[in-house]
Amino acid sequence: MMERKTFIQMAALLATGATIAPLLKGYGTPVSNAPAQKLTLKKGLGFGMIEEDLSLLDKFKLVKDIGFDGIEFNSPVDIPLTELLAARDQTGIELPSVVNKDHWSKPLSDPDASVRQFTIDSVAKSLSEVKELGGDTVLVVPGVVNDKVPYEVAYKNALESVRKLIPHVEKTGMKIGLENVWNNFILSPVEAREFVDAIDHPLIGWYFDIGNILRYGWPEHWITTLNSRIVKLHAKEFSRDKMNNEGLWKGFDVDLLAGDNNWPVVMDALRKVDYKGGWITAEVKGGNGTYLKTIADQLDKIKAL
Repeated sequence: MMERKTFIQMAALLATGATIAPLLKGYGTPVSNAPAQKLTLKKGLGFGMIEEDLSLLDKFKLVKDIGFDGIEFNSPVDIPLTELLAARDQTGIELPSVVNKDHWSKPLSDPDASVRQFTIDSVAKSLSEVKELGGDTVLVVPGVVNDKVPYEVAYKNALESVRKLIPHVEKTGMKIGLENVWNNFILSPVEAREFVDAIDHPLIGWYFDIGNILRYGWPEHWITTLNSRIVKLHAKEFSRDKMNNEGLWKGFDVDLLAGDNNWPVVMDALRKVDYKGGWITAEVKGGNGTYLKTIADQLDKIKAL
């Protein structure tokens, strides 16, 4: 609760027209009135989206030729890191981030401590792998709520598990980006901000998925609230009309720029918070080279907004 003395100080400052930003620390993220910053964004895609019968090196070459800058792998990876590094070095394709592949089947929020420890160890390995690959971020889903795991239990266990990853984050110097997915958990931008702030570590932030939010919110609101806590971005589209008329998951069956994302507003929000993650990575259905080139072009249009 705000102390009476602080309240009186704020009221006095408002009466004189002075700024109250210094007194609002801890009561929300200030919205800057400064001019929006220019964004420099590289384009990425998930490795599983490349649906061509090619060697690893030729897949990297294809991605480079159609205009992408990087590839995101699931981790721990099932391809020797030496092969990934060789393909990276021969093509110039970057490997900026990885997605931990165990956080959903064995959540960090699980009531079983041994399950939680399994994924803590898995994420620790992902942190080491992304460092070796020359990247800087591991995507982690913080928890899952279902009929067997109450929300409060999931919250407590997830917070405790992520805190246990801090020594691994500090050892590698890599970031953890917590992602918003349809996991019945952390359903508002305010809660997402407070979860990250409760961990209170500069290398643990939010991997913001722009399209996932449209089921129950607006991405620009999340961007404004999460602000500098956003470390990376996933781009996908969503149609509420398709969701309502054809089924929940059909909402994703729409091309970038053809759904309900208000991309000019989203990009303006990213500029205003001075997003410094450097990447916007497509996480949509895959296809052949021609289809992937379409996605690269769509991302270019989004970047230009």
